[in-house]
Parts: sequence; C-alpha cells; structure tokens
Amino acid sequence: MAEEAAKGGVIVPESALKKQKRAEEWEEAKKKEIDEKRVKNAENRKLIFRRAKVYAKGYDEQEKELIRLKREAKFKGGFYVEPEAKLLFIIRIRGLWSSFVKPMMFLYYVVITMEWKKPTQHTVMNEEGIFNGVFLKVNKATLNMLHRVEPYVTFGYPNLKSVKELIYKRGYGKVNKQRIALTDNSVIEQVLGKHGIICIEDLVHEILTVGPHFKEANNFLWPFKLKAPLGGLKKKRNHYVEGGDAGNRENFINELIRRMN
Repeated sequence: MAEEAAKGGVIVPESALKKQKRAEEWEEAKKKEIDEKRVKNAENRKLIFRRAKVYAKGYDEQEKELIRLKREAKFKGGFYVEPEAKLLFIIRIRGLWSSFVKPMMFLYYVVITMEWKKPTQHTVMNEEGIFNGVFLKVNKATLNMLHRVEPYVTFGYPNLKSVKELIYKRGYGKVNKQRIALTDNSVIEQVLGKHGIICIEDLVHEILTVGPHFKEANNFLWPFKLKAPLGGLKKKRNHYVEGGDAGNRENFINELIRRMN
C-alpha cells in the first residue's frame, strides 16, 4: 500500500466502487427504459391514427346510410323509423329531499359519485352534484328508475358531437380513486389498456356505441361537472313536454349539452 501511494496510485474504497457500478447499472437501465418507451409511443401513435381513421370512416358511412334510408322512405311515401338509442346522458337539475330512499340512492349514484351508497342529509340538503352529468346504458331497469326521479333530472340521447365534446373538454378519469384530467392517452391506457382501449378516440367509440367494455369505460369516467346552461332553464319543476326542463327530451338533450359544456 505504501509503495502504491509512493508511486502516486490512488486507493479507492470498495464501497465507492460498488456505488459507482450500481449507479452505472441504474443509468443504463433507465436509458433502456426510455428507449423502449419511445419506441412504444411511436408504435402507439401509428395505431391510434389508424383506429381514429377507421372510426371516422365508420361514422361517416353510418350517417350516409341513415340519410339514404330516409330519402328512400320519403320517395316511397312513408317515413323511416330510426333504431332505438342505446346510450343516455343524464343531467341533474334539481336537489332532492325525500324519505324515498331508492330514488335518492339512484340519483346519488348517477350524478354525484358513480358509487352505490346512500346519501346523507348533508349532501342532499346542500344539493351536491347539481348540473353533474353521466352516461348510462339504455335498459328496462335504468328507464324504470329514471321514471321515478324524472322531476330532478333531464336526460336524452347524445350524438357523436356531444359525446366527443364532453369527453375532450370536461373528461376526467378515475385513477386510484383520484380525479385525473384526460390530457394524455397514457392515463387511459394505464386503466383501460387491458380492454383494448388505449386512447381517447377508443374511449369515445366505446361509449358512443355502448361496446362490450362500456361498463369499464363508463366507470373510468368521472361524472361531468357542467356549468349552468347559457340562457338559463325555463321551469325546473315542469316536464319538458309541458314547456319545462325535467324528464326525457330525447335528441334535444344535445342542444342543452351545447349550452352547458
């Protein structure tokens, strides 16, 4: 040791060598991970572009087919009846204070937390969740329960434009019970990637078409927090067919969404 010191050699402790080696391994692993991520992102971008192109083409073809069928029916002196809608968008427009528990639970579920739990007097009296909106699948059970809470909500059948604008502008995802803005496709892929939903266009398509993984996609979306409608509401206590705002407004829900988004 003395001879090495005399020759000008530097003695490096073994612990420092190990630490240096470990740092080099970490740096190499990190560099490899970044390269893999860059390659994966490039592949995903191409895949997302192809999917979006296919979806857009499908929407255009569907719209053209609908126009063709309507024209054909009109030419024959009849009229074309469109297929029943599969998707509902529900907006809460009033507070609710009642001893009737089931509608309260349903209302709390669909427009506040998306979780089945009984609301407290505090949340109901403070009208938590006013102007919140959610998507729901059309089925008998949903329609029956909506009928019971009709005075407190308005709902209808959203079109492609409404679904896109809602998700793009006011879309938030539920990641580890946290409300995360959908500013990056990786947020969607992290939760829904196992179902083949890796980007926002996949999410829009799954919701709009009520696809096989609609339940997972819809549970991932946080309830939409809409603003008060531009121009205000007419009469919240009256049904839509009576000149009010509550209840089923079918395709006219899209006009309301424009004013609230």
